[in-house]
Amino acid sequence: MGFSQTLRSEAADIWDAWHHHPFIVGIGRGDLEREKFIYWIKQDYVYLIDYARAFAYASAKARNLEHMQFFAKLMDGTLNTEMKLHRSYCAEFGINTRELEELDKSPTCQAYTDFLVRTAATETLGVTMGALLPCFWGFFEIGNRLKETGDTSQNNPYHHWIEMYSSDDFKALTQWSKTLTDELGEQANNEEIEAMKKAFIVSSRHETKFWDMAEELETW
Repeated sequence: MGFSQTLRSEAADIWDAWHHHPFIVGIGRGDLEREKFIYWIKQDYVYLIDYARAFAYASAKARNLEHMQFFAKLMDGTLNTEMKLHRSYCAEFGINTRELEELDKSPTCQAYTDFLVRTAATETLGVTMGALLPCFWGFFEIGNRLKETGDTSQNNPYHHWIEMYSSDDFKALTQWSKTLTDELGEQANNEEIEAMKKAFIVSSRHETKFWDMAEELETW
């Protein structure tokens, strides 16, 4: 079992609970309230900007060209695929790009992005990957589960969301992330391994809070 699977096992209770979260269940059924999805897509848009910024820090710490190329792919996938989907969703709901870029972060979004950027700026590449991995991998796991169990027909207004996060491209990005995490875990000493585990758990908890935030339409 690779180190990434060890991390997944450490966070099993958190991750397993995501599949029963009312926000995610609502996406799968297609009956999630429109207001909640709009709230989420707007907050996730500003989240992704800092998520990509964390990849820039990681790239600067990479020890070889292959890893630099890897983080460039992650940045590209985030900035040019995920965010493009977000803009297209928002356009359907009458929200323009300028409104997105001027949006204030919610308390939960602010806390999560602050954690990610601070970790990427101050910790090792291994610990940084521990913090970054739950977002990519978690979304792929959720998307893949919804593809198997949810409503993926055109009748589901969120079927594009499910298609994206269960796509082959997103699967590849996730697998690259897991492979690098496995490699870094093998190279880490005991102290760094524990720090990677802690970062993974903290980010996983932030992911739960992010779903809660949208479900509750969180305000300051």
